[in-house]
Amino acid sequence: MNEGKPAKAKWWNRPQGESAPPGQEASVSGQEVPAAEGGSASERDSTSERGSTSERGLAAEARLFSEEGVASAEVVAGVAGDGDFELPPPATVPGASDASGAPGVPEAASAAQRDLPPGPPQPLHDPDPYSTPPYGHPGPWAPAPPVQHPAMTPAHGTAVPGPLTPPGLSEVPEDVSDVPEAPAAPPAPPETGSGPNPWQRYDPWSASPLQSLQPLQQNGAASADARPGARKRGLVVGAVLIALLSGGVGGAVGSYLERHGGDGERIQLPQAASDEAVGRAPDSVAGIAARALPSVVTLHVRGDEAEGTGTGFVLDGRGHILTNNHVVEPAGADGAITVTFSGGETAEAEVVGRDSGYDLAVVKVSDVDGLQPVVLGNSDNVVVGDPVVAIGAPFDLANTVTSGIISAKERPITAGGGSGDGSDVSYVDALQTDAPINPGNSGGPLLDARARVVGINSAIRSADSASGLDGAQSGSIGLGFAIPINQGKRVAEELINTGKATHPVIGVTLDMDYSGDGARVGTEGNDGGPAVTTGGPGDRAGLGAGDIITEVDGRRVHSGEELIVKIRAHRPGDRLELSLVRGGRERTISLVLGSSAGN
Repeated sequence: MNEGKPAKAKWWNRPQGESAPPGQEASVSGQEVPAAEGGSASERDSTSERGSTSERGLAAEARLFSEEGVASAEVVAGVAGDGDFELPPPATVPGASDASGAPGVPEAASAAQRDLPPGPPQPLHDPDPYSTPPYGHPGPWAPAPPVQHPAMTPAHGTAVPGPLTPPGLSEVPEDVSDVPEAPAAPPAPPETGSGPNPWQRYDPWSASPLQSLQPLQQNGAASADARPGARKRGLVVGAVLIALLSGGVGGAVGSYLERHGGDGERIQLPQAASDEAVGRAPDSVAGIAARALPSVVTLHVRGDEAEGTGTGFVLDGRGHILTNNHVVEPAGADGAITVTFSGGETAEAEVVGRDSGYDLAVVKVSDVDGLQPVVLGNSDNVVVGDPVVAIGAPFDLANTVTSGIISAKERPITAGGGSGDGSDVSYVDALQTDAPINPGNSGGPLLDARARVVGINSAIRSADSASGLDGAQSGSIGLGFAIPINQGKRVAEELINTGKATHPVIGVTLDMDYSGDGARVGTEGNDGGPAVTTGGPGDRAGLGAGDIITEVDGRRVHSGEELIVKIRAHRPGDRLELSLVRGGRERTISLVLGSSAGN
């Protein structure tokens, strides 16, 4: 049946109208048939009539194939040996038909083709304006690819199967007589082995029945079996969710292990045992503070025109408390003084006596039990470099403890003088310390290493003032001054016993305007009388007007204030050795100190 029929190359393998090369073989029904010899134009002319007869026979067989549904390898529309599926030729070619009604190629067209000069073959129909693939030039038996029309899906999402568009038509024509008859189903490719056919080629014009008849899901998408891409995306999403869940669980486990340790127990930081001994060495700052704090009090003073805060310490069990005069001075005659002990107890206090020349005062609390007096030391035994501890209420911060050393001794300090007549000036032969002292520390104790009082904190040197007894609100710069406790003890005893303190004097009036080195005796007294009091200690020792005193007990004196400080550091009745210059000559005299009532 196929004898003398020239084999055709696949339309996607060669240009239209081009004959197969010599020796080309075509596979029909799984058999290899040698290509017809004589591929020249003259041989084709001699066989054109025979070719037309063969083509009409093939068309008849194609109709028989579609009616019976049996795959035949002899039909051109069958499956080639390599698995490719060729479409049937057009049902009707204008201008040619045979007696049986089968389409054929008209003889006039064959003759016209024979008369054409050699050149590129001409297409049998107009070029495809839409550039239908492959490469925009359909072959002679390859109509335009079908257009896939998805089935209409009702509201509930179930696909409604409908008529399928026959392969080879882009849309359903109006005249169904022009539709070529297509096989009911493509024949199965020949069995080539257990595995897939390696020579299988993709047919771009074939429509997979699975794709055409695949039911739709409720959301309008194809099922996962028909859409590998959706299945792959589902796997990726699942993997991402698993990774996120694993990361969250791992983070929670890691956080738990970090907080509670690898063994699952809660982490506890090491700490010193609660039963560890809290005792400190007696000579340590903590030991000194523990013994002295019960004896230190804070004073709050309120008067008609002023108020203030200071510190004091208990002298005895009867309630006497020593402090600075400038601490209680704002209370005046009608003010109130409240004493607060280290344990928080409070009591009202009254002034027993005060002296502005020494800047000391004694107050007393009544009906208070359990008082713990301080232990008084000896300031004459203190040396520079000794450790000291200061306790007070700087800026009303009660029970503040600071520490330092004795920086110097016998510092002449003067303070006060607000009255203008010098009656309120304090002269202090002070101990200097670098223990921080601030406003509010005034009147507090300066303790040695054995918790004994060696001084009364009274003055500080601040950056914006030369000196002051809480007059300036500047902070400590490491220059604090304390009244030696030997002087404080004598004055406190006098204030408790008599309500007044006595001052040692030499019975002369000094020239406070003298700017030379030393203290010069004035020419007249403050009341207009003689500068040297008649019958006084100076007169009996031989002092005269204009003498310049340069030393007291061998210690240099540079001014009148220093001379007063040196004298008040002693008791009345003490004997002093004075060095002086008179008429350019130096002399030394002996003098017994007198006494005067203080204010």
